[in-house]
Order: sequence, then structure tokens, then C-alpha cells
Amino acid sequence: MSKEPRGTTTAVTSPVAGAAGFLPACEGLRAAAALGVLLTHVAFQTGSVTDTMVGRIYGRFDLAVALFFALSGFLLWRPHARAARATAAAPASTARYLRHRLVRIMPAYLVVVIAVLALLPEAHGASMQTWLGNLALMQVFVPYSLTSGLTQMWSLSVEMAFYLILPLLAWILWRLRGPAARWRVPVIAGAALLSLGWGFLPIPTADGVHHDNWLPGYLAWFAAGMILAEQAMRPPAWAVRVARVPGLMLAIAAVAFVVAASPIAGPPGLVDLVAREYAAKIVAGAILGYALLAPIVLGEPGRPHRILAHPVALMLGRWSYALFLWHVAVLMVVFPILGVPPFSGYMLAVLLLTVAISVPISSISFALVEEPSRRALHAWEERRYRSRPPGQAAMTTAATATSASPCVDASSPR
Repeated sequence: MSKEPRGTTTAVTSPVAGAAGFLPACEGLRAAAALGVLLTHVAFQTGSVTDTMVGRIYGRFDLAVALFFALSGFLLWRPHARAARATAAAPASTARYLRHRLVRIMPAYLVVVIAVLALLPEAHGASMQTWLGNLALMQVFVPYSLTSGLTQMWSLSVEMAFYLILPLLAWILWRLRGPAARWRVPVIAGAALLSLGWGFLPIPTADGVHHDNWLPGYLAWFAAGMILAEQAMRPPAWAVRVARVPGLMLAIAAVAFVVAASPIAGPPGLVDLVAREYAAKIVAGAILGYALLAPIVLGEPGRPHRILAHPVALMLGRWSYALFLWHVAVLMVVFPILGVPPFSGYMLAVLLLTVAISVPISSISFALVEEPSRRALHAWEERRYRSRPPGQAAMTTAATATSASPCVDASSPR
């Protein structure tokens, strides 16, 4: 009986669901996370985030952002993980990748920013600095540029930073391919572990700028998805067994959520966390993101998820980016509609009306802005490829087909 070489990890030979192709459950999970972000913002604006058990739970639904970051880490890193094991051609060029990311994010985002700053009463009189900081998605670097109706966009600014740095990360790890690919997970995990010290660093910033809102502080949340992308290419047997134990990963996610809602991760509400509390929240978010994604990514291929792959969940998943963009502005409008001031309670009424208005607006935004932008880019690329010499066009088309997974193109930042 032969033994495996020392230092190797036993891997399953059958593929897992996340190895390739579109994952409907990812779309449904994105919808759930978008509603989680909406819930925590409604709870805060109605004064329901308090130092009680229920109030802390409401406040910690902001960990939905961790899930969004993990989704992006998995979907966007998967082509690089696949290429490192020589199971596919190299991912699309950096230029094409950036084009798709910008067209996916910016058109709908710019519409919301202009509409909010121009029309929302609470945002009237915004300075030129606020306009430029928001239009350029630089809120986390520009002092006091987070304004009413757009406060949630800090996470989108972090996500955009991840998009920009991802090709550099892929280049750094490119030597770890073939037999050396087994070191990719330890390197990513090590970088995530080091990033937990970000909050302890005395980095000087201008007033109104907090360095704990910069990408390095949230690298562990993206790394959770990146590690799953690597595991999907050569699934460790232990990881697959754990991911497929009914209810286990959900229980782990619940424990991580409870820890994040406890005093270990700091007080509730929008307060500055001390470094150890910040690190505890980041660890809890990374565990939660991995635990919720693992059963989908490492699950059996072709096995549909009863809830997350339901047509309603898929529909909301398609609209989830627009839901993220619009819901805070809608929330500002809901208070005068109901005739109640912010921070005065009425959470259920505010929540239901915010959802009732945000979902239709999100569907319209998707249909009139996101989808036309995607189609316009696709048409432009088709015309560009047809104008090339036959041999070069065929190579480009093959690379495009390899790298343009619909699940990747559908990924939504939050």
C-alpha cells in the first residue's frame, strides 16, 4: 500500500460544485446578504441598535459585508486558482478584467451618487470635496465625505480597492503553481493573519479619516473566499467532509455571529473599536463568510439549494447590487412618509416600507442601468474581436470563454 509524500494533503478526486461554472446559490446568498445590510441600517436609524442582546444582534447584521467580501474573494480569485493548477488557460488580461469590474460597478453607482447629492434634502449643500470623494469612490480616504443617503458606500470603496489590487496579488502568487500550488492556501491564510494587526498600527490620518476602513483591515474577509477558491480546485478531503455535515457550517457561522455581537467585538453602534475588538470582529466575519460559503462551494455538483436557488432568491440576487446602492437613500425618505423622526423606534414599519420601496427601485435600476451597461460592453468587445486577424481573434475568444464565468461577472460589491 503506497503512502502519499510527506507534507501533502489528501484531496478528493471527484469535483465539487465550486470548481467551475455558475453557482445559483451564490446569487441567493448575495440576496440574503443585501437584506442583512438593509436590516442593520434600518435598525440603526430607528434607534434599535442598543446595548441589549437584541440590539447587539441587529447591529451585527453588518457582518453581511463580510459575506459580500468573501463572495468577491471566491468568485474573482477562482480563475487564478484554476490557472495555477494548469486546469485552464490563464485568466483574462488585466485590462479586460478591469473593464468588466468598472462597468459592473460604476454606471449604477454614479447614477445613485448624483441622484442623492442632487435630490435628497439631507444631502443638499454637499461640498465639492464630498462630490469628488463620492464620485471617485474614495470616501474612505477623503475627510468627512460620507454623507446622508450614501454612508454605506464605504464598503464599496474597500471593494474597489480589492479589485484594483487583485491582479497584483495574482502576480505575487503566480510562481506558486503546479506542484507548488499547495502552498497558496498557507500564503493567503498567513497574509490574512498578518492583516489582523492592521488596527494596532499607529497610522496617521487626517481628521475624519479612519485607517481601519481601508482594505488591509478587511483582507481576512476577502481571504476567506480566496481560500475556498483554492480549495475548490483541489478539495481537501477534510474540508469537504466538514462542509457537507448537515447544519455544521451553519452552526459555526451562528457561533461566529454571536461572538461578534458580544462585548468581545466591542460596543454596539457606530463607535470606534479598540484594536483587539476590531481584530475580534474581523476574525468572526472571516469565519462566518467561510462557513456560509463552504457548503455551496464544496458541496456536491448539481445539487440545487432549496432556499438560495429558489427563483425569488435568484431574482433578488440579480437586483442585490442596486438594492445595496439605493436602500439608504430610500430609508431617508421613509421616515417623512411615515411621519416619524429617525431614532424614534417603529423598526418593523420602517423596515417593511424600506423593503417595499427599495426592491422595485432596484429592479428598475438593474433593468435600465446595470444590464444595458453590461450588454454595451459585451457588444463593444465583440466588435473589437471581430476586427482582429482571424488567428488572434480565435485566441482571444477562447480566453474570454475560459475566464468569463457568469458567476464571476455577476459578483456584486457591497
